Amino acid sequence: MRLSTKGRYAVMAMADLAKHGRADGVQRAVSLAEIAARQEISLSYLEQLFARLRKSGLVQSVRGPGGGYRLARGAHETVVADIVLAVDEPIRATRCIGHSSPKGCMMAGERCITHNLWEDLGDEIHRYLAAVSLEDVVMNRTGARRRAVPENDVGVAA
Repeated sequence: MRLSTKGRYAVMAMADLAKHGRADGVQRAVSLAEIAARQEISLSYLEQLFARLRKSGLVQSVRGPGGGYRLARGAHETVVADIVLAVDEPIRATRCIGHSSPKGCMMAGERCITHNLWEDLGDEIHRYLAAVSLEDVVMNRTGARRRAVPENDVGVAA
């Protein structure tokens, strides 16, 4: 399974916003033009993505001079799965969704022999993306790096 450009770019832009939207502990608005330049994403494409992110309550727009966008919640509270789903990217690995039959992907409406494998993979991907916050992405604490954070005496990550 591959995430589309829409999902990847939305996560890239939100991570950029999380990283550059704080200065000296104070949240500031970041313009889409800044994000577009740093991430090499089309400004018009970002405008479309941020309209969906705003509608989903993940970002807030700020008007006027110095305007742009801010995270609606803290980076530690915003998970990657929410971003991907906000831009209408279902996290699925089966081909059944959107097929003419609601039961399965085969012509007769049955599920293919590998359906459960791909459905389980989609579920694992969703669980992983739901466990990774924007803060984890910005701090490079994803995957093995995330699990490698040293623990203190009480078993809590330091």
